[in-house]
Amino acid sequence: MREMESSQAASPGEESNLIPALKPPVSSEDLKHRSVVEGEFWRKIPAYADVDTETFLDHNWQARNSITKPRKLLETLQDIAPADFYEDVAQGFARSPMSVRVSPYLMSLINWDDPYLDPLRIQFIPVASRLMADHPMLVLDSLAEQSDAPVPGLTHRYVDKALFLPLNTCPVYCRFCTRSYAIGPDTEQVEKASLRINMERWAQAFDYIRSRPEIEDIVVSGGDAYQLRPEQIESIGMTLLEMPNIRRLRFATKGIAIMPQKILTHPEWVEAIGRVVDKGRARSKEVVIHTHFNHPNEFTWISREATDKLMTRGIIVRNQSVMQRGVNDTVETMRLLVRRLGYFNVHPYYVYTHDMVKGVEDLRASIAQAVEVEKGVRGSTAGFNTPTFVCDAPGGGGKRDVHSYEIYDPATGVAVYTAPAVKPGAHFMYFDPIHTLPEDGQERWRDEAQHPLIINEALEKARDAAASMSSHRAR
Repeated sequence: MREMESSQAASPGEESNLIPALKPPVSSEDLKHRSVVEGEFWRKIPAYADVDTETFLDHNWQARNSITKPRKLLETLQDIAPADFYEDVAQGFARSPMSVRVSPYLMSLINWDDPYLDPLRIQFIPVASRLMADHPMLVLDSLAEQSDAPVPGLTHRYVDKALFLPLNTCPVYCRFCTRSYAIGPDTEQVEKASLRINMERWAQAFDYIRSRPEIEDIVVSGGDAYQLRPEQIESIGMTLLEMPNIRRLRFATKGIAIMPQKILTHPEWVEAIGRVVDKGRARSKEVVIHTHFNHPNEFTWISREATDKLMTRGIIVRNQSVMQRGVNDTVETMRLLVRRLGYFNVHPYYVYTHDMVKGVEDLRASIAQAVEVEKGVRGSTAGFNTPTFVCDAPGGGGKRDVHSYEIYDPATGVAVYTAPAVKPGAHFMYFDPIHTLPEDGQERWRDEAQHPLIINEALEKARDAAASMSSHRAR
């Protein structure tokens, strides 16, 4: 019988009928995450029309030619963007809490036929016409990082982890930066806290880390680790690895997403990271890079070569995204981003709800939207390549699963979180953008006298929910 079945299975005409049709044939849409922009895509920008590949791959050329002023934007684009767009950008620059710096690489990936809706333009180039008033509950340092800083530039919030900020510059400035209180030069809107490179400040941070045996995990951020010289990368990494309490290091950089050229044309920087990785591995300690892709369009053949190079060097890369309105706040876009990251050996790690920072209310989405997108993403790829969606609770509560609120009122947009392992007994509130609320909720926020009532109502509901849960457990 088995021989007969085998013979039948081999019959060409019957093969398709004998294989169970568990799934329909794969479509090109299902494999879309494998394809990225190829060729000399930058030549469509007038200022880069004669730039060859070797020049475009030079990270120094990218840095020198980054856009920092409206005038340079106009010179670069000339007439390929709408005429009224340039004045809109000039006013946007003036009202932004962040300085603006956009690499030629990013400029080349923006759709200048429709810049207002382009997801990369939205993230990096402010336009005054789309700005909205900040939420009335917003503060400049929304995560209270400075409140948890025992020495300047070091935040110690979680028991076993500290955040080290050795510098205050980046290869590109994101409109939505949670550290707009310190990163980049002063703007017309914000006088920055000082986190410039300073060896004495670094030494204070290292002394504190040594003095706290519970600290095992250090994030080296900023600013951006891309801006550290190779010898500085190695000095920081080796100093921390020498400490017996340190088990894990993470170098945080957006650079791989917005200037991958550096991975390809600055081998000294890559090797500095590589040597720290090697030393960590020899001591059974983990050293990785955390990067920051927000949209599938940020990936190109240059990104692919950069992530391949890091992979072959044995350097693990993880990704942290921020969910943003008009950028990646749909299930379809986030699925594509997650799968593209995984395909190119970047582990999707976190997706944050947008922090409550100045000047970017147009970018924030609601807690309800984040929960909905998470539901749509989970199950679309392997679990280890599925990011956790979190709310970094304002006021210093730390990262909470976005759906783990004690209470959430979609009418007023208030979500109340607790953080028992971080700050027991405290409540932390995240506020949805007012423009996403139903009209009755918007009306209440328009009345300043209602603000304390809204907050007290939310806290009372959270306490009642906790008391009810405690009573249920007791039974």
